Amino acid sequence: MVELRAQLEGTEPPVLAALTGSEYGKPTLGGRPHGSQEFRLHLWGKPVSMTYPGFIALDPATRQELRPDQQTLLLYYFTTADGAPETGQWISFADLPGGRFYNQAFQGYTGHELVKAFGPDRVAFERTATSLDGRPYPLGDAAFVFRALPRVALLVIFWQGDSGEDTIDFPPSYQILFDTYASHYLPTDAFAILGSTLTRRLIACRVD
Repeated sequence: MVELRAQLEGTEPPVLAALTGSEYGKPTLGGRPHGSQEFRLHLWGKPVSMTYPGFIALDPATRQELRPDQQTLLLYYFTTADGAPETGQWISFADLPGGRFYNQAFQGYTGHELVKAFGPDRVAFERTATSLDGRPYPLGDAAFVFRALPRVALLVIFWQGDSGEDTIDFPPSYQILFDTYASHYLPTDAFAILGSTLTRRLIACRVD
């Protein structure tokens, strides 16, 4: 993390704020500004802060440092973000830089785990996705967009499948996709972690 923070030291804060889609200014306490300047953004829908200088990620309510994995994720986001606009077009993990070799493993701990947890239960998947602030998207039999960071979105698609005496057996399936400009904001390894995190969140928060 030392190297990542060193990379950021030479960039003007307003530029970083624009590139990452975050806000930059003094934190507020009781409605009044206090302390030094910092970046403010959301991680999985929850507010987080990044100090400047220092680039330490904090919970803005408690002022406690975030976990090391969250620190690293945010530092990669700030060092990688180049301000490219999202396209609204989606690609698989295999289409991310270097992702093809690890795609099978990624599907194993994301899509396959969602099949185990939800199977063909579309209602449970939709209720759970909605409870986690997923935004419905018109693909597959059901799909939801989740916002991990201001300019990083993940799309989970569900296909119902089909089986019966007069049909070919197609089991239900799930897949996590990314915006085509995803690599402008995080390295591929980080998207593997985000995909795994989203999968665990959906399974842990299942709503029947």
